[in-house]
Order: sequence, then C-alpha cells, then structure tokens
Amino acid sequence: MAAPQMVSAADALPGRSQPVLAPMPVHEVLGLPLDEVPPGAEVAYFALGCYWGVERLFWETDGVVNTAAGFMGGFTPNPTYRETCTGRTGHTETVQVVFDPQRVSYEELLRLFWENHDPTQLNRQGNDIGTQYRSAVFPVDEEQRAAAERTRGEFQENLSAAGYGEITTEITPGQTFYFAEVEHQQYLHKNPHGYCPVHATGVACGPRP
Repeated sequence: MAAPQMVSAADALPGRSQPVLAPMPVHEVLGLPLDEVPPGAEVAYFALGCYWGVERLFWETDGVVNTAAGFMGGFTPNPTYRETCTGRTGHTETVQVVFDPQRVSYEELLRLFWENHDPTQLNRQGNDIGTQYRSAVFPVDEEQRAAAERTRGEFQENLSAAGYGEITTEITPGQTFYFAEVEHQQYLHKNPHGYCPVHATGVACGPRP
C-alpha cells in the first residue's frame, strides 16, 4: 500500500486567525501553564506518532519541566484536531518539550525519540496512518539540528546492522507550534485507560474525542 502523500500548501485547509486553545490551561501533572518556559529552560519539538503517549513519555522524563500536545510542520494556521486528522493541514502530531538542560540533555531526549517509535515507517506509526503521524524532529537552533542529524546517522547504522530499512524521519527547522484542544492535553493522565502505541506496545490509539 502506498504511503499517504503530503498535501500541498495550495490545497491545505485555510484554518483560522485565533488559536483553538484559549485561555491557556495549566499542565495537569507538572502544574505550569502549557506555554510557560521557565528561566534557564530550553524547548524541543518531537513528532513520533500519536501525541497522547508521546507527551506522557516526556513528562515522565526527569528534567522535563513542561509538555504540550499540538501540531507543527504544515500549512494550516491554528488547526483543530479534526482538521489535522484529514491530512489536509500538512501538520504532524507534535509534542512541545520544555526541559532543564542541567538535568537532561537534548541528546538524551533524542535517544528517547529514536527508541520509542519506528522511524522507518513513512507517514504512519503502526495502525495510525497518515502524514499527521509522520516522524519528525523540529530543531530550534543549529546545535539541535546538528545533534538530530548526528544521532539519526548513528541510529541508522544500528538499524542497518540489524537488517532494518531507511529512516524516514523529517529534520526541519522548528516552525510555529499550534496547541491542540484542551481534551488532548495530558490525555493519558485524564484517561488512564486510553491507549497509544507509546506506553501500550502493539495497541493502536483508542477512541479519540
């Protein structure tokens, strides 16, 4: 089966001028407003499939001080979840990770990224199919970009040695991050019996709002 194709900018949904998440809520686990970056903290953006499990993976990581689920990498301004599900926004489900570099390095976050999904799957993760589930790293500066590309090469060597295919992960400069609706923020904390490929091996995402 052919992989889903990326929508063009001309064919993308128009979106809206106002964010879909307003006012900004507080993180259900970490206690900060979702858009807060404390002094000394840094920001990273990762897409590795269903963002429910991805967000929990990172908020449970020591040194991560804030997380949020949202969208990046496409064309539609302020997309809704439903719009992104159509594949016509160009965005992929992305988690914003705010971390204390004195406690956890960006390279350690990259290790979690590479090890917790299949980066050789093009525009899908498991049963979640579409460009909105594509694997991506969105570095915010040259240092992050270099680290992402270096670790991609190292991980590819390991995959190739084990007989696996080529990594399809997109590494492009960070763009505007659009926060998803409140029901998608810390979803697996609010819905502890929900499923997602990350933290629920072999089980696709459960019923979505």
